[in-house]
Amino acid sequence: MKSHRKPVLFLRLAAVLAALGLAGCDRAPGDSFSGYVEGDLVFIGPTETGRVSALKVEEGSIVKVGEVVARVEDDLQTADRDTAAAQLKEAEARLANARSPLQRPEEIAVLQAAEQRAAAALDLSRIELERQKTLVPKGASSQANLDSAQHQFDQNQAALDEARKRIAAARIASRTQEIEAAEQAVSAARASLAAAQVRLDRRSLKAPADGMVQTVYYRVGELVPEGRPVVSVLPPDLVKVRFFVPEAALPRVAVGAPVSVTCDGCAPMTAKVFFISTQAEYTPPIIYSREERSKLVYLVEARPENPATARPGQPVNVALGRTP
Repeated sequence: MKSHRKPVLFLRLAAVLAALGLAGCDRAPGDSFSGYVEGDLVFIGPTETGRVSALKVEEGSIVKVGEVVARVEDDLQTADRDTAAAQLKEAEARLANARSPLQRPEEIAVLQAAEQRAAAALDLSRIELERQKTLVPKGASSQANLDSAQHQFDQNQAALDEARKRIAAARIASRTQEIEAAEQAVSAARASLAAAQVRLDRRSLKAPADGMVQTVYYRVGELVPEGRPVVSVLPPDLVKVRFFVPEAALPRVAVGAPVSVTCDGCAPMTAKVFFISTQAEYTPPIIYSREERSKLVYLVEARPENPATARPGQPVNVALGRTP
């Protein structure tokens, strides 16, 4: 969607011809001014090249903000969205795996059984060691038997410690760095999915504001280049009356002042001045004599209170401070 400020159905020269026709009128200078109605179109089109698959409006249709006016083929964008969704699921699975224990519950149960065996062996070696410590001083056993019992006890103690450490290690999740990397992968996958969804949504061209469809540039089946509009819409708040005021009458014009607007074959309307040019311009030489060509005029723009009654390109007469 692109918006450009340019006249609708009216060339600048023709507009000024109509706007400055007051010089040949019988009215007193500054009594009224000629002008024309202008509108700034809003152009709606895809951000990527595509073929029009559906057209929901015609020229003259009234549309509401957010209404779909056309659709552009979206096969590639849908595929990109689906791929991004699959990548997100994969990244989430990797993160869950990184946060889970390194071994399954069944494997941990095997290690716990080994721990119990090591504990039983340690208890048995402790009893034997205590017995040898009692017999050796009495001469009922040798020092070698005591040393052997002590060695066996130390071995069983080490085996039990090892079994417990294996269980503890099995219950530990991945390293912090691995979990952080998995979390970042999930965030990146979510961002990719969101971007793919935005590109897909943009294939449905929606009206950015209420208005009337002015021109349909492409029909169903036609290829739309990137950045080119499919339709143009004229919002009511972008309709304005433009007229030119001589320098002598400029003090009578103020922003916010009401003006009356009349035209041939249409109902009178009221508009409010919202812009006064700070730069003067010369009247066209094809309209006035050499004396009149030296006069300066200032562009003034007014917003109609009822834009629906104004037609872009329509010549109008503007009177200051009047009501129709």
